[in-house]
Amino acid sequence: MAKQTLSQSLVLAVRDESANCKNFDFTVSAELLKKETAQAAKAFASYVAVPGFRRGKAPEAMIVKRFEGDLKEELKRRIMGAAFERLTDGEKYEIVYCRMPEEAKLELGGEYKFTLRADLAPEIKDFEYKNLAVTVPAAHIDEKELDERVAQYRKMYSEFAEVSGPAAAEDMLKVDYTSDFELPEGADKNLERQVKAEGNYLWLAEPEYIPGCVKALTGAEAGKEYKLTAVYPADYREAALAGKTVKYALKVVGVQRRKELTDAELAEKLRLDSVEKLREMLAGGMKAEAEAKRREAVREAVYAKIDVEAGKFELPATLLEAETEEALQRLAQSTVKSEADAEEFKKSLDAHRAEARIEAGKKLRRNLIFRKIAKIENISVSAQEVDAEIEAMSRYYRKKPAELRAMMEKNGAIEELHNEIQNNKVWNFVADAARVETKQAC
Repeated sequence: MAKQTLSQSLVLAVRDESANCKNFDFTVSAELLKKETAQAAKAFASYVAVPGFRRGKAPEAMIVKRFEGDLKEELKRRIMGAAFERLTDGEKYEIVYCRMPEEAKLELGGEYKFTLRADLAPEIKDFEYKNLAVTVPAAHIDEKELDERVAQYRKMYSEFAEVSGPAAAEDMLKVDYTSDFELPEGADKNLERQVKAEGNYLWLAEPEYIPGCVKALTGAEAGKEYKLTAVYPADYREAALAGKTVKYALKVVGVQRRKELTDAELAEKLRLDSVEKLREMLAGGMKAEAEAKRREAVREAVYAKIDVEAGKFELPATLLEAETEEALQRLAQSTVKSEADAEEFKKSLDAHRAEARIEAGKKLRRNLIFRKIAKIENISVSAQEVDAEIEAMSRYYRKKPAELRAMMEKNGAIEELHNEIQNNKVWNFVADAARVETKQAC
């Protein structure tokens, strides 16, 4: 007779919570828990140091006494893994979200009972997702935009030169200034330079170094003095100035203006044969951008048709609430930049939550539709694909891959990354299977 695994040895009872939600009541017998405790204690003994004993030779009772808390956490980890294995592999439930509604206390020597509540994938009718006809705009390079990009390079590599006469927009002013702002003790150099400086440069363009300087100093002339009242925004980068009104006295020392580069001068600075070579390089990049934009348009158009084809189905309620909270957090992070913003956000919290729920519902519906397609087409995600994505993310966040993985495992982000990779593969699959017609630009 084959030896039972831990997952098979768990006693399971199933209760319906709602149509797509079930309670799974697990019981670990005292005898089974004792056996698992002995195995865990043996594993602990092999890598922990106990005075008076060689590694791996300390008695089980001593290991249990010294490391009871760690042992309990290890046992919970093993048992939860076995429980989830039982549900997904043994019982074949298609679980999309699982949690423990109430923390169950584990005591060594007795039986251990706990409940997992799981949302199940809803019933989605069969629908067409291959060979769908969509029409998208052609990949197009706008000559006007190409001209603007060349102009940006011309502007980027140009130099400022002293001019006489009034300052114009986008000129650079060399200025001395003081203000009525009282510097706090120990103020750093950045704050000090913001309110008092000699020979500093102000660019008459956005973003303004001193709020209001563009309007106040356009038309200013070298050798003359000016007054400026600056109102700093509540979310200003220097906290000491945030929300403050500061009065400045400025003296313009000099006015500088960009010197327009000729085609030959621009090409020389870029180490190119000609400006036409620059245009070719920029056009190549714009073509790649246009193709990527067209590809995304295909994906969006295909999913819009699949969304209609899939029809109505009920979203798992608890998972929807969890997704809504995440969407609300993202909305808050993008909106709240100061205490004042936080107060305003709280005032409209119900409206924000409603907005977040709509976003979460759309995302969850798409995930469930793609989950069904992935199951039918056997589209899966390999460990190598997850590793490659973590490697790419580690370069972006400037962390070691192992360090980033540990962080993601701790906060549950690995599963989310796995789902994102799978969804992207499904999305590309249905886009590749579509009949795409191109709509030429007028």
